[in-house]
Amino acid sequence: MPSMNRLMPLLAAILILTSCAKLSRRQPIGQVTRMSKATEFSPIMKKVALLTFYNESPLGGEDLGITATEEFRRELSKSKDFLVDPEGESIFGSSKEIYAGGGVKLAQLARKAKMSGVNIVIFGRIKEARIRQKSDEIGFVRKIKSLSESYVEIKVYDVLANKELFSETVDGNTSDDNLRFYQQDSEESLSYRQDLLRYSVKVAIRKFVPRVIKLGNRLDWMGRVAKILGTRIFLNAGRTSGLNIGDILKVVTEGQEIYDPESGAVLGMSPGEVKGTLEVVDYYGQDGAICILHSGGSVTEGDFVQLY
Repeated sequence: MPSMNRLMPLLAAILILTSCAKLSRRQPIGQVTRMSKATEFSPIMKKVALLTFYNESPLGGEDLGITATEEFRRELSKSKDFLVDPEGESIFGSSKEIYAGGGVKLAQLARKAKMSGVNIVIFGRIKEARIRQKSDEIGFVRKIKSLSESYVEIKVYDVLANKELFSETVDGNTSDDNLRFYQQDSEESLSYRQDLLRYSVKVAIRKFVPRVIKLGNRLDWMGRVAKILGTRIFLNAGRTSGLNIGDILKVVTEGQEIYDPESGAVLGMSPGEVKGTLEVVDYYGQDGAICILHSGGSVTEGDFVQLY
């Protein structure tokens, strides 16, 4: 028993030291909360105005342009980088209108697009679409080899910089082998050819979307102060766009267009002046955020905001 009495203080000291070591490794409660929230953060999404593509080839009609547009929409929706604005086309019109005006309309409407929160505009056209077929007759059955060719031009316009960022033509060439009865209904043949053209256009779009996503990672996001009520500042972007409670945003004035002195072409926009910072404290509506002033002052409706 005496020996046990001597061991008790030693065991108690070991237990105390072990508890202290565990406590020293434990994060403060506030820090743990912040870290757990950080794991839930989603990337900020750039708002896109996707304009209906148009088909200038003699085959496929308007259906082919709509197919290209909807495929682009579906592929972009899989990305966490972009949010397609359903009202985007109401600002700029269709791709056909943009091409008809030589792109001037984009520059003219850049400020209106900024005010609505649009970051980039995507538009394009189907330059070529055709079907080539070769058949080998074997009795009442013919073997048909079909080659569907399409060339889709796609352009990306940066609203913030007020300039075209990207322009490329991609192909969606595909082939299809099948066996068909010799007596084939002509209407069925037309439907089959249209399906091939649609698939070809989709292939071209799928080639391009990853490039747009990569390009989007290098672009700045910009939102806008939509309304100020007392101490609450309402933004035109919120939870759906990827803003999180606690995010700090800087408030900037609109930059100035910089022109080339010789050609007169717009080279880009100068950075706006930072007026202060805001903190996101709540959400409202379908995709809006409520902020409070974090630092600075003189924030007014129409000011632009960016991630700090």
